[in-house]
Amino acid sequence: MKRRSMTALFCLMLAGAALTAAAQEAGVLEIGSRLEPFLDAYLIESLDGAALTLHEPVPAERVLYFDRPWEGRFCGYVTVIKTERLYHLYYRGVPAAGNDGNANEVTCYAVSVDGINWAKPDLGIYEIHGTRKNNVILADSAPFSHNFCPFYDNSPKASPDQQFKAVAGTGKSGLAGFVSPDGVHWSKLRDEPIITGGAFDSQNLVFWSDTEQCYVCYFRIFSDGFRSVSRCTSPDFVQWSPATEMSFGDTPREHLYTNQTRPYFRAPH
Repeated sequence: MKRRSMTALFCLMLAGAALTAAAQEAGVLEIGSRLEPFLDAYLIESLDGAALTLHEPVPAERVLYFDRPWEGRFCGYVTVIKTERLYHLYYRGVPAAGNDGNANEVTCYAVSVDGINWAKPDLGIYEIHGTRKNNVILADSAPFSHNFCPFYDNSPKASPDQQFKAVAGTGKSGLAGFVSPDGVHWSKLRDEPIITGGAFDSQNLVFWSDTEQCYVCYFRIFSDGFRSVSRCTSPDFVQWSPATEMSFGDTPREHLYTNQTRPYFRAPH
């Protein structure tokens, strides 16, 4: 009886493999039981009486004001990270316009337990505008407060003292790596940049890709006079592969200033 069951199971496995191979030869994507978002034509052969439509954001209440003397109207590049107990929010503060990476730029921090009600803690790390009662986590470090972009490292190899990581910099400086145990107290990973060869003059995204089992960085470049995006990968956040420029199919070129690339949490592949 056991031999018959094993034989039947083996036949089912062979049949499944044959069906998968046939599907691939026929141009059908085998997704198994995975969840897949219908974002474009990648999974859809045809639409009959239906259409893909983007949802439109609806304005709601304001949850955070940039009203401190070191913040001002030129704040930007907000990053929100959800950990097990808290939401962490990071953004650039600069009260007056200036060159990218100027000395007045700082990196600010806010925290929330629900993602709606936010507090700006008085951290006391830097003296800004004559006071240490401020929410600044990085200052006096031009040009790195221009576009400081952190992430929570989900790699199984991430050490507790480097659970939070970040990249920041401009084309001239390259992208520097930063690490933190708590998302508040940060140190530079090393003096040399970890990634070079890009424009970097906006928000550059890094995350750990479980699907690819590596760190992935999407960063700003210029391509044929257009703002665009390149990507590189790393096994350890230090040594990075050569960059690959992203392609966008048979579409007209247009400026892509920030890319905001992240794995979709319901379908991280």
